[in-house]
Amino acid sequence: MIPYKPKVKAPDPELISYTAQILRNNAITTVCEESACPNRTECYAARTATFMILGDTCTRACRFCNVKTGRGVPPDPEEPQRIVNAVRELGLSYVVITSVDRDDLNDHGVGQFVAVTRALKAALPNVKVELLTPDFKGKKSLLERIVACGADKLAHNEETIRRLSPQIRPQSDYDRSLDVLRYYAAYFRHGRVKSSLMVGLGEQEAELEATLHELFDAGVRELTIGQYLQPTVNHVPVVKYFRPEFFDKIAQKAYTIGFEAVASGPLVRSSYHAEQLGKQ
Repeated sequence: MIPYKPKVKAPDPELISYTAQILRNNAITTVCEESACPNRTECYAARTATFMILGDTCTRACRFCNVKTGRGVPPDPEEPQRIVNAVRELGLSYVVITSVDRDDLNDHGVGQFVAVTRALKAALPNVKVELLTPDFKGKKSLLERIVACGADKLAHNEETIRRLSPQIRPQSDYDRSLDVLRYYAAYFRHGRVKSSLMVGLGEQEAELEATLHELFDAGVRELTIGQYLQPTVNHVPVVKYFRPEFFDKIAQKAYTIGFEAVASGPLVRSSYHAEQLGKQ
């Protein structure tokens, strides 16, 4: 029997050219491009994207991630305004801002998150801003600045189960991510806290369910779950492809645990249909 594998729509240049041109004109880096996201065509066609600040080079080397590793460039003081310009031209009402890990910076990039959020809120006060942040090494003084910067939603991805985390995210830490989410949930009063998981890396269903409980206990109330897809032969291989019915079952378990909004499916990613998820 041929194993199930989710199908990804082939990119259509005609469909995505409008959004892509605006992003290029404003020199915007997106996680859509850098992570080789399978939903790029759909999101660009809807005139949306997930903005990735602080460059396209990450100081960490997660074994699932397509973003290149190295030392990044200094934060660009003009980046906040360029993002404002792109958001205005695209006519967005909801924006997701994420970044590479910048462990080479004293503030791990927090200052740029704050600058971008405040620029958006000053120029486009009706636009909702979701921040999908790194862990900032769990430093509470940095997390405090994120909580206070004026975002409408905070997110940080756990990515995988406890047993697999050391080999999948060797420079990150499962419990540190839980601590970040716990801090956000305790001190962020403006909206829900969100996280994301991948499946297909070799986790058992019981382990996945245990992670759901730990995320919920940490204060996470929005959750996305998607199939891991190997970006290149140099990345960790897929152990198993799950059928859509599995994602429906996991979503139901998450709702039973108490999560308030869940997006679960083979091609779901952490920022997929982010605005709609927030309305659940």
